Amino acid sequence: MVLTTDVEKILLPRIEFFRSKGISNPDLAQIVSSNPTILSSSLENQLIPSFDLLSNVLKSNDKIISALKRHPRLLNYDPNDVLLVNINILVDNGVNECHIASTLCSKPSTLTVSPIKFKSVVQEAKEMGFDPCKGMLMVAIYALGSMAKPTLKRKFEAFKKFTWSDEEISEPFRRYPSFIRLSVDNLMVTMDFLVNKMGCSPGFIAKRPRLLLMSMEKKIVSRFLFAWDLLSKGVIKNINLHALLETSEHLFIEKFVNCYKPEEASRMLKLYHEKLDLSKNLRMDGYKLQHL
Repeated sequence: MVLTTDVEKILLPRIEFFRSKGISNPDLAQIVSSNPTILSSSLENQLIPSFDLLSNVLKSNDKIISALKRHPRLLNYDPNDVLLVNINILVDNGVNECHIASTLCSKPSTLTVSPIKFKSVVQEAKEMGFDPCKGMLMVAIYALGSMAKPTLKRKFEAFKKFTWSDEEISEPFRRYPSFIRLSVDNLMVTMDFLVNKMGCSPGFIAKRPRLLLMSMEKKIVSRFLFAWDLLSKGVIKNINLHALLETSEHLFIEKFVNCYKPEEASRMLKLYHEKLDLSKNLRMDGYKLQHL
């Protein structure tokens, strides 16, 4: 497309337009390589009004550039029939402008779905208890809008296998909407390990949905194996699941390794690294995890 386009009449005016907006050559090259049609779009009817709309919302060329790099086709949508309509839907539902701008900059694809679907998703998020005045609503809209309803239903149904009630299914979504974007297989492997291996109650997990987003290999399994080894040897008498799973790596090392005298701490650190290596080799294999 670009190679057959008139350079003087078509390409140069558009390139000059983007440069006038502060888009550097490397950034423009990145955007165009992902969306070459942008250099043949109408300046007057498409690019300028689209850029003006983004400018009105984001108030900064740097933020516009960030949005375009994340979603190079952002300027291809009709500004009046898609972006503006969806923005107005949010405003009509009481969403703060700062939350709209933040989403448009960081997750611009959220606002490029068809207005009919977008309106339905906004309503669904509100019915699930998300407050339009808080930024979490936009996270929920992004999560709900990025998957088909049958997929979402299948994920919710999967949780019922672990005796989650409808409220227990909704609670983690309200607390941390992004968790629902994980694949059903990954969610189920993590849930199965937390419940059946570690003894976490479904209610415990429902209140801590970030557990489902943690790396099985780098965090959950390795820490479980380490703590289980200490339990079996009588080094510790019980496991505090909050301390085991929800602390940073630094605090975990301080609490479970560096609390011992130097020589013993060195052995503990070596043991922990052994468990890390072992867990990485499992690579979310459900069968291997069941037979630990």
